[in-house]
Amino acid sequence: MTQNTTYDVVIVGSGAGGGMAAYALTKAGANVLMLEAGGPWYASKDSPMLVPNYASPRRGAATRLRPFGEFDACDGGWEIEGEPYTTAPGSRFLWWRARMLGGRTNHWGRISLRFGPDDFRRKSLDGIGDDWPISYDDLAPYFDEVDRLVGIYGSREGIPNEPDGIFHPPPAPRCYELLVKKSCDNLGITCIPARRSVITQPLNGRPACHYCGQCNRGCTTRSNFSSPDVFIAPALATGKLRLLTNAMVREVTTAPNGLATGVSYVNKLTGEELQARGRVVVLAASALESARILLNSKSSLFPQGLANGSGTLGKYITDTTGSDVAGYIPSMENHVAHNEDGAGGMHVYMPWWLDNSKLDFPRGYHIEVWGGIRAPGAGFMGGIHRYPGGGGYGKQLKDDYRKYFGATIGFSGRGEMIPNDDSYCEIDPNVVDRFGIPVLRFHWKWSDYEINQVKHMQETFRALVADMGGQVFSPMPTKEQDYNIATGGQIIHELGGTRMGHDPKTSVLNANCQAHDCRNLFVADGGPFVSQADKNPTWTIMALAWRTSDYIRDQIRARAL
Repeated sequence: MTQNTTYDVVIVGSGAGGGMAAYALTKAGANVLMLEAGGPWYASKDSPMLVPNYASPRRGAATRLRPFGEFDACDGGWEIEGEPYTTAPGSRFLWWRARMLGGRTNHWGRISLRFGPDDFRRKSLDGIGDDWPISYDDLAPYFDEVDRLVGIYGSREGIPNEPDGIFHPPPAPRCYELLVKKSCDNLGITCIPARRSVITQPLNGRPACHYCGQCNRGCTTRSNFSSPDVFIAPALATGKLRLLTNAMVREVTTAPNGLATGVSYVNKLTGEELQARGRVVVLAASALESARILLNSKSSLFPQGLANGSGTLGKYITDTTGSDVAGYIPSMENHVAHNEDGAGGMHVYMPWWLDNSKLDFPRGYHIEVWGGIRAPGAGFMGGIHRYPGGGGYGKQLKDDYRKYFGATIGFSGRGEMIPNDDSYCEIDPNVVDRFGIPVLRFHWKWSDYEINQVKHMQETFRALVADMGGQVFSPMPTKEQDYNIATGGQIIHELGGTRMGHDPKTSVLNANCQAHDCRNLFVADGGPFVSQADKNPTWTIMALAWRTSDYIRDQIRARAL
């Protein structure tokens, strides 16, 4: 069944890119329809932010759809009943899907880093991969606007490839973070205040963070960023946005002239097949979901999928590399009772500080810090028995808990993967989901570039623990173990699949995130990214989506769309 209304723009997905597109386009006067595969959810109304874990039958433990804790602001995960995906023989990949309004913006770490000038021209610098068809200067004004609208804390440091922003004051470092900073200084590692989309001053009617530390649950005061409260609610207030939740998009529909006419979707609550019509279609369903929709959008004009004239649809997908190390720090034993006020998550981090030309891998990583009394397991990494002499019964056990509580510091590396020909997704010819939609099959391979990078992470983290006088809980992995490199998809920073470029023979989209093969089709999530960078991608997704939305606005006004 086809709905009667033809919208100016149909947007698929409501996360960072889709929410931003809805905000920008409705503010510009466009009539917009947004489809979201999950249900409605607003942190301001639905977050259990201050509910204690003991108030739950599971004591806050993880569930299948909330793998980061029962009260975490997520609905989805790597495994969703009735929505499978497959991996090719010899490949390992984990695909995270968020099934809720706002997608991953509800439960992410809110680490908000701009891609830097060098990140857009890596091939020109080291001859590996490909340059973007745009530069940092093209996105800089949009980064500034995102800073002003969403809000971010941080500090101006003047580091060339770590662009400064329009920052709110950052929270003060915690006790263990001061120890980290001291050891970084000793080892020549740059350590600066974290940059996160949490406001520490009132902004646009939202109050400053009150330091409850429960950012992962979503913020009822809207002090941290999520798409539903910061983008979608204002877009709805314009009267220009219609929102459809529980709408699983099957494909983009096209006319005989090859232009997009809208999307076909399934009402998940009724099973009804429906169509929505639009003069422009914007896919922002997440990088790999958008690729899946396009690969399934087959017709006589597009037998290999819509916008796949280059044959690169689904290709060159990447995820952030990741590895972790935690250690026991004796100087933190028997600490004086104190709280660790601040926004949930780290208050300091380490951007890339070395010259790759002197290393055996070509791209860098940043370091995230965790520990103290907020460390996993209420301050005990892996159990009390892992601490020197820890354990026992009765009084000794209680004394050991008091002694070692909070005496843990951990480090997580997040680095750049270089796209390769062996990492891509395609349609599985034999498997469909519960809606009858063909699913993705993943091929994945880490190259020696990433494996050597993660080895360097492990060595660096262990050197930091040693400088603090501590001991690491686990031995240095061997190469056969890939130095504890995370499984592809595990860090949930997947990018690519609909990459942008000047040449229609080697890319899906042009420099405006517009399909080479279909001028009224755009992608506004992580799919257009040409490279990964050593930075979390959300801030760049939002800046790029805003730039794309402005281009759509101008093209509509010029009657070119």
